[in-house]
Amino acid sequence: MRLSGHGRLRRQATFLRRQFLQDGGLPFGDVLTNRTVAQAMLTIDGVWKDRIYTPLATLSVFLGQVLSADHSCRAAVARLIAHRVSQGERACSARTGAYCQARRRLPEKFFAAVARLVGRALDAQVDPAWLWQGRRVYLFDGTTVTLPDTAANQAAYPQVYNQQPGTGFPIARLGAVVSLSCGAIVQLGFCRYAGKGAGEVSLLRRLWDVLRPGDVLLTDRQMANWLNLLLLKQRDVAFVGRLNQAHRTVDFRRGRRLGDYDHVVRWRKPTSIRAVDWKTYKSLPEYITVREVLVRVAEPGFRTRSLVVVTTLLDPWKTSKEDLAELYRARWNNELDLRSIKSTLQMHHLRCKTPELVHKEIWTHVLAYNLIRTIMAQAAATHGLAPRTISFKGAVQSLEAFQPVIQLQARRGAAHRARLYHDLLDAVATHRVGDRPGRFEPRVKKRRPNHYGWLTKPRAEMKRLMAKRLIKI
Repeated sequence: MRLSGHGRLRRQATFLRRQFLQDGGLPFGDVLTNRTVAQAMLTIDGVWKDRIYTPLATLSVFLGQVLSADHSCRAAVARLIAHRVSQGERACSARTGAYCQARRRLPEKFFAAVARLVGRALDAQVDPAWLWQGRRVYLFDGTTVTLPDTAANQAAYPQVYNQQPGTGFPIARLGAVVSLSCGAIVQLGFCRYAGKGAGEVSLLRRLWDVLRPGDVLLTDRQMANWLNLLLLKQRDVAFVGRLNQAHRTVDFRRGRRLGDYDHVVRWRKPTSIRAVDWKTYKSLPEYITVREVLVRVAEPGFRTRSLVVVTTLLDPWKTSKEDLAELYRARWNNELDLRSIKSTLQMHHLRCKTPELVHKEIWTHVLAYNLIRTIMAQAAATHGLAPRTISFKGAVQSLEAFQPVIQLQARRGAAHRARLYHDLLDAVATHRVGDRPGRFEPRVKKRRPNHYGWLTKPRAEMKRLMAKRLIKI
């Protein structure tokens, strides 16, 4: 991609980096570098004219849109106008057409490249003290998001099969590989909610190329199957997860005993594996060696009394039973990370009306999430904390309050910006998350729902029946 105006491109890159504290010599201040931006822009083919909505300007406006409480395009364009006027530039049109066209012109690869590069750069620079036993641990889990009810979205991501047409929303399944140490999303994939190849296991196998030898993968029970453990072991990636009791039973009287309810056993190859053909199946070994550990949950109020953790970390001297129990307990952070991006950043229901723009919207949410995690890592490193002890919601609120000030006073010099950055990091570090490992809450709601029924027919048909006074709603 070539741009007719490199000076303006550099200014826009600098503005984008300063909005997320990516200068001034701070820790993790080189996560979003000019090189990262340039590498992502290589995915754009052709020449981009020197207009208002250049790739970086479009990305900045899109980031502001997903970070704001009001996700509308109109509010995003209004913020761009305010920024241009404050910098002495001519105001652009308040209509959203040019902005939406600019988003449509940019390829999905551009947004995906920036989001991945930022997440992996943050994960690569974490303090060794934040690692688990000197190893990088990655979490994997899946979730779902709903899309606007358009024909294009329904074709790509159909609603659930038992809903009438026009009464539901398209639904997509997401799978994310998340760093346990800093919370960054290093890889993400999406697919249909149902159908062949649409499960979380299939998503994991598409994404695990990001894992390197020596890493540890921590997942829920759905991923603990024979083929996954074998393929990960061949990659020299350790696995820790809960036993899927629907597929296997545990008998601690068998195998090589390592301790109380802790043993090493051999898992026999299943009689058939749908994911591989017959020739590949015959080439697989007959057994794999795994370790099974019983973990008792003594906390009052918890539904689960005990669970079995399965792992390929076989040496009890290097990894004790208590270490595995504590590590599996940390898997809950994955649920909280997905809640942060879906609830705090409001990604639970997307706004774009075509699958192509939906993909870009998802990647922009991931980029915003990773940049916020970068600011949390900066605050943690500056104040001697662990990133997981800092509130994600508090970081978003502090950043939202400081960004307009950083934007307006960018020309006052590096010393003034450094003071603003440190004040922002102080505010972020102030909001801590309590360490409450034994916390439990009843799974009930206090707030009563509104007294409205479900939409059982397409909206247009319901309105037609109401106009004829055939139904009363």
